[in-house]
Amino acid sequence: MLRPTRLLSLAVFATLPAQAATPVPADSRQMLLSVGTGWAETKATVGRYERVSATEQWKRVGAPLAASLGQAGLAWGRGLHQGAFEGPVKKEGDGRSPAGVFRLREATGYAAAAPPGTRLPYRQATAALRCVDDPRSAHYNHLVEEGTVAKDWTSAEDMRRPDDLYRLLVWVGHNDEPVQTGGGSCIFLHFRDTPQAVTAGCTALDEGRMEELLAWLDPAARPVLVQLPDAARRKLGALWGLPDPGR
Repeated sequence: MLRPTRLLSLAVFATLPAQAATPVPADSRQMLLSVGTGWAETKATVGRYERVSATEQWKRVGAPLAASLGQAGLAWGRGLHQGAFEGPVKKEGDGRSPAGVFRLREATGYAAAAPPGTRLPYRQATAALRCVDDPRSAHYNHLVEEGTVAKDWTSAEDMRRPDDLYRLLVWVGHNDEPVQTGGGSCIFLHFRDTPQAVTAGCTALDEGRMEELLAWLDPAARPVLVQLPDAARRKLGALWGLPDPGR
């Protein structure tokens, strides 16, 4: 999501569970590890990793990717991780990218067909495709074709923008199992126009690297995004079985 919205207050938890079993599914064999230097950081380094099975070590694939984060940094989102963790908690309109562990579900794009090599499920972004970010809507945090459902929202993302920023994107499974009203919506991996760009909560990559990423992602490998500030990565890395981005 790129469009700035109002800022809401942040809840802060001050405890970390004594035991935190890894939220990375055992059948996940692809991981994007996105790390920023702190909660307020608007830039991240994203590494691609693969493993053969849950008992194998994660191995880096290719060079790290430079990414842009939300204009207000990071906050704990709603994904596969469970429990209360130290740091801000994501809310609708806070301008923060979600921290935690999230499935990567599907791709959308302006073209009728996905680029060659794409394996994620692909949906064309028509002029009527919306991602609803109005917490009062029954369609909150869902992709809908306007005109095919009763419109009960006052705010939604146009998935076919007048620019190329959403020309290809990947839906991040944030706050969608189940959807919590006001927990944040419409989180994607998408293009950025400059290295200095910030988002309203998404993670944005340079165009060529985004296309490279889309060709790599394999739904059979159950890919996940793990996105954390570095201090949280250091604290949780061993417990969650995360790779060391320095290696």
